[in-house]
Amino acid sequence: MMVWQGSTAASRNSGNSWATGQVALTDDDAGRAGVTVENLVPGRTGQKCIVVTSSSTAEGEVRAYVQNLSGSAAGPEDRITLQVEGGTAGSFDDCTGFTPVPGALPAQPLSILARVNSDYTSGGAAWDTTGTAGESSTYRGTWTFDTAGMAQAQIDALQGSRVIVDLVWDLQGDDAPAA
Repeated sequence: MMVWQGSTAASRNSGNSWATGQVALTDDDAGRAGVTVENLVPGRTGQKCIVVTSSSTAEGEVRAYVQNLSGSAAGPEDRITLQVEGGTAGSFDDCTGFTPVPGALPAQPLSILARVNSDYTSGGAAWDTTGTAGESSTYRGTWTFDTAGMAQAQIDALQGSRVIVDLVWDLQGDDAPAA
């Protein structure tokens, strides 16, 4: 009887690892509301800008949307329109040099935006991040207090009313490619 054993060899590649990326956003508002307008009168319009910066290590997409609408019985949220655009240049409270890019949230009353652009899926003004910390995009909000078509009594009923809303910039990592 004979026993035969062949030669064997092995190679080890030690220390393989995987680490998840991180997504994080900040803005240049220093904790202040992006838009605060007092003593609003019919026909008044304005713009405010804010710079959103990604400190992410993973690629993703930022989208803007509206949440937590708090109107009043008079309905100013139906008369104040807002358009949110992404772009370049400008800073908090100063839109000098702002240049928009395609994909803005349409100019609509706050009440409609809060209904149709209320989460990441329905958000707009998209910005693709590359996963390089420090990249940023400027967003410009243009608002108008529009009372067109209203009777004077309806306009008068808006006096002393207030509307509050949250503007959200949400970054979500890109989905993994299909296998």
